[in-house]
Amino acid sequence: MSTNPAIPSLVEALTRSDILVTRETLDAVIADIGRAIDAALDGERAVFLTVMNGALMFGGQLALSIRTDLEFDYVHATRYRGATTGNDLRWLREPVVSLTNRTVLLVDDILDEGHTLKAVRDDCLRRGARRVLIATLCRKVHDRCVQGIQSDFNGVDLPDRYVFGYGMDYYEQGRNLPAIYALKD
Repeated sequence: MSTNPAIPSLVEALTRSDILVTRETLDAVIADIGRAIDAALDGERAVFLTVMNGALMFGGQLALSIRTDLEFDYVHATRYRGATTGNDLRWLREPVVSLTNRTVLLVDDILDEGHTLKAVRDDCLRRGARRVLIATLCRKVHDRCVQGIQSDFNGVDLPDRYVFGYGMDYYEQGRNLPAIYALKD
């Protein structure tokens, strides 16, 4: 629970929220994504590049469901910095592993408008990646996504509402909730 009165309480937010996707459903769709990635990689050793902090929960579970050998790294690029609306992209950590002539599996929690994912994907290509496959836990259904960005693998589609849980935050709270919640309209 937040002790800062300027930050809304997670407990209060949960009382104004609906559960959109349960843990059981997430477990099943993540296992399905892992199988699809194995098929797409066809034995190729890819760079598993997790976007922090949001993709931490999803990325860990997804990595365990992929049978193909992977090399791991992460990036930390943010537009939100604890807010509920995005700003300019800010790099907190760039990839260390060489991406030259490699397949990169870019893993993120959500594809909303796609600004962050597009910037990270474009950076991977600039660093010489042969191809970038994008895996997202969820995707919001709306018409505001930046052109040219989409998930190659996606778990669930969500309505255009403020969502949190399972890696996604509510004012930097609730990332460890075992389901995906949405504030009521």
